[in-house]
Amino acid sequence: MSNSRNWVNGSTRAHRKARAYVLMRDGYRCQLAIPGEWPRWGYMARCLGRATEAHHTKGRAITGDDPAFMIAACRACNLRVGEPKVDPAPRPVTEW
Repeated sequence: MSNSRNWVNGSTRAHRKARAYVLMRDGYRCQLAIPGEWPRWGYMARCLGRATEAHHTKGRAITGDDPAFMIAACRACNLRVGEPKVDPAPRPVTEW
């Protein structure tokens, strides 16, 4: 389960609708499909093929729940990839 900091705003109705749309669009198949096996909390994880989650490719904080920036993923692959690393927007320096 995700830790509490990821659920600050909770699972909104818009997110659940976008997730359902993405899973249907991608045919419930994992689009990440990471090959091989990797250790995960004391067991070996692998791609399950059947998607149950929607992975945000650009970060939910940046794109929200826009299905254009989401792909279907199985839980193991989604946890393996993690959250996208997004650099913050540059800020102009106004004083030194």
